[in-house]
Amino acid sequence: MNSKKIIIFKNDVLFDILHEIGETFKFDLIKANDENLEEIKKKSGANLLIISVIDNLKFKNELIIDKTPIKLWKLLELINLKFLKIKFKSQSIFKIGTYNIDLNSRQMSKDKFFLDLTEREINLIIFLKESFNAVKVEKLQKEVWAYGSHLETHTVETHIYRLRKKIKEKFGDENFILSLKEGYLIN
Repeated sequence: MNSKKIIIFKNDVLFDILHEIGETFKFDLIKANDENLEEIKKKSGANLLIISVIDNLKFKNELIIDKTPIKLWKLLELINLKFLKIKFKSQSIFKIGTYNIDLNSRQMSKDKFFLDLTEREINLIIFLKESFNAVKVEKLQKEVWAYGSHLETHTVETHIYRLRKKIKEKFGDENFILSLKEGYLIN
């Protein structure tokens, strides 16, 4: 079985064509209709794509074929592009506790609140999260800032202070980044 699954909703002709040539491609086909669509939606994952001519299914990984006939190579190109977008998006989310950090949009979110972050802030948060112990300023200077002689000694502290302030103002969280005598740590 392949990891990519394509659900063809209410289009028996398209299902039959893709099924007939399916051995050539790297995906599994599933035929869907009104009776089994909700069950399929519940099992949706990152490698699941639904193809339909109906535009109101409200399915997150959906490819609408609104212009027919469509050339087979064009359809396969659209399918591959959609799977690439799905993969790219799934790899862009970094989860830290109850927060999500979207590396593409450079946003931190919790519930319905979003906070814009700089690339340096994202790198700092991820580095601290992936460290098992508190991290000293000197290590952050070297690993996150690629320390150079032009770096002022309080650059790290200033960035962390501003980041903590932004997080507190947006999410009310005063303990996201802890300051210990051993260094900084994500709570």
